[in-house]
Amino acid sequence: MAGAALPGSGDPLCEGVRREARRSAGPPVTAAAALAVALAAVLGLLVGAAVNRAAGAFPWDGTDTPRARWAVPTPFLELATAALFALVALRFGAAWELPPFLAVTGAGVLLTVIDLRHRLLPNRVIAPAAGITAALLVLAAVAEGSGEQLLRAVLGAALLFAVFLVMALISPRSLGMGDVKLAGLIGLPLGWLGWGAVLLGAAAGFVVQAVLALLLLAARRIGLRSQLPFGPAMLLGAAVAVAWSSAGPG
Repeated sequence: MAGAALPGSGDPLCEGVRREARRSAGPPVTAAAALAVALAAVLGLLVGAAVNRAAGAFPWDGTDTPRARWAVPTPFLELATAALFALVALRFGAAWELPPFLAVTGAGVLLTVIDLRHRLLPNRVIAPAAGITAALLVLAAVAEGSGEQLLRAVLGAALLFAVFLVMALISPRSLGMGDVKLAGLIGLPLGWLGWGAVLLGAAAGFVVQAVLALLLLAARRIGLRSQLPFGPAMLLGAAVAVAWSSAGPG
């Protein structure tokens, strides 16, 4: 019948369900999204070069030491960072969410290299990264009207920080304060995505660490009493949660 409304077309609940379904499906492949991926890849190359140099110069004590060189033979880290940035852009498209997730990704690459080389997660990286990520999430929340997601991001960061702090106090040999602070950092973007992402990201970090430890033990690269840096596994676990969340927010 002419002029008849479609079933549920005026129902706010149905409209909300449709919006959630579109969000769960991820960003559409548009010219803007394709441009975002390309620009993110170029930015990743530049960030990768800066990270490589910064990690090679760590601990940044102002002295000219043999450490002041590339941390990883170029161009491997640069290409890897570019690929990560492109994947993040492919996940979020040309959205306000993209900048904070790129910020966490760049900081995560730097923290991974430093932790693998020095078994240290420096405050001079985590604190600025957390501040920048939080500020960009606030901007995204204002632009998109996502106050609930912003609140969840703050609560997710607080929750992971508190849980990891308790574990570090119970077993200081297993977790350091750098791991605790990193948990707070990754809790921001994971909380933005949903509680499912927060729980999965935290759990996946321990699973990744256990699998790596078993593989290294089998290869006789470490002993039973060896300690592995936990930061890279935490960050990889967070990446798993971000990828999983593209199938539907928690």
